[in-house]
Amino acid sequence: MAVPTTEDVTERLKQVYDPEISVNIVDLGLVYDTRISETGEVFVKHTLTSPACPVGPLIQSSMHQAVRSLPGVTGVKLELTFDPPWDPRTRVSDAVKLKLGLL
Repeated sequence: MAVPTTEDVTERLKQVYDPEISVNIVDLGLVYDTRISETGEVFVKHTLTSPACPVGPLIQSSMHQAVRSLPGVTGVKLELTFDPPWDPRTRVSDAVKLKLGLL
């Protein structure tokens, strides 16, 4: 079975939404890095909108399920980081900024 690409993983992560903001985690800029090993293990470095995000565990569970369901994925490792801290001014696309009223 073929190993998924980073594009495959990104598309799958776009199905995961922050329920408080109703925007997917990729467009929010919460995904910092995605790597895939030759054996199909997926590593995703990500953040949350704040360290006290009440839906953080739900988002992480959804991320894990979304990526794990891709054909060829043999494992998923999520790394939560707050370095650098998430900043909507620099991490969010203009389309999302417009939707959120930040422009």
